[in-house]
Amino acid sequence: MAPVTPDVNQRVQELRRLLQNASYAYYVLDNPIMADAIYDQLYRELQELETEYPELVTSDSPTQRVGEK
Repeated sequence: MAPVTPDVNQRVQELRRLLQNASYAYYVLDNPIMADAIYDQLYRELQELETEYPELVTSDSPTQRVGEK
């Protein structure tokens, strides 16, 4: 398992923020801020990083919500 670098940690935090903001805009505000394809791409990137660095998985991550992809 590779050590977590500051860049990886920062990217994971950025992806979570982007995905959480997009979900809120879509589901609560009914005003999507990004295309579904972009959301899916960012989600997959976060999944891959959390798989590679399982110590970065948190309970509030978009990948850990029930009903997510």
